[in-house]
Amino acid sequence: MSEHDASIPAPDTGFVPQLDARQRAMLAEMGVRVWAPPPVAVAQVADADRPTDKARPPAAAQTAAPVATPVARAVESPGRTPPKPAPTSTQRAAPPSTHRSSAPAPTSPASASLAPPAEGIAQMDWSQLEAAVAGCRACALCEGRRHTVFGAGSTAADWMVVGEAPGENEDREGQPFVGPSGELLDNMLRAVGRSRSGSGAQGAYIANVLKCRPPSNRNPQPAEVAQCEPYLARQVALLQPKIILAMGRFAVQSLLQTDEPIGKLRGRVHHYQGVPVIVTYHPAYLLRTPADKAKAWADLCLALSV
Repeated sequence: MSEHDASIPAPDTGFVPQLDARQRAMLAEMGVRVWAPPPVAVAQVADADRPTDKARPPAAAQTAAPVATPVARAVESPGRTPPKPAPTSTQRAAPPSTHRSSAPAPTSPASASLAPPAEGIAQMDWSQLEAAVAGCRACALCEGRRHTVFGAGSTAADWMVVGEAPGENEDREGQPFVGPSGELLDNMLRAVGRSRSGSGAQGAYIANVLKCRPPSNRNPQPAEVAQCEPYLARQVALLQPKIILAMGRFAVQSLLQTDEPIGKLRGRVHHYQGVPVIVTYHPAYLLRTPADKAKAWADLCLALSV
């Protein structure tokens, strides 16, 4: 073999443009060796197909050109669209405009109508506060409510009863403590000479920590309690009661900011905004656990003594 023949690479039997990979694998399994023309010969055929260019570069430049380029062109699939040339400077697209529209960004529904700030709530009177509660959309509870439950009773009452959250009956009527638990509360108040319809020393103003009913009467969530707390604080500030009767775990936790159970908090006098607070069980709990009604009576007696 001459020196010129030694420089020619061995035929690449894997190069068969007409056969796909599956066909080549089948032939290999059958022991059929597929012959392919050497790259140099393919390059010569490709060069023969090119039109004659009088301005051909010097021979040295032709020798330095890589051989892989004409081979790659020879194996291109028929009908394949060649890549488009890069656009010239006059064809390039202009950069995007930096002009911004003066139209305001759309407001999301979640931020369209929220609760007033706590500082504003602290300046409201009774009518303003009730209107703010009726239009409040600070949490998701507003989506499923029928009515907000602001409160009931005389705004000149000496006692204030704070419950947890409205139930189905309260949500339907817009009043706190209705239904069986409301009847039991009215009986408890009458036993100590108070009522929601009375005033002064014979009256009791009734409110809840939450002003909207949680779905399926589930427990209030901390974020929901935090959203409603300024409303309750303003009710206490406007009413200025002589005593607060906190009924139920969530009412106690909201007023006293504690996680202690009711059993450990009963029998003592606590304070909220300087007002004495007596802790007792919720009437709904007493309906389920009648044995604890005696404890609730003791709590009422403690409230009377205070």
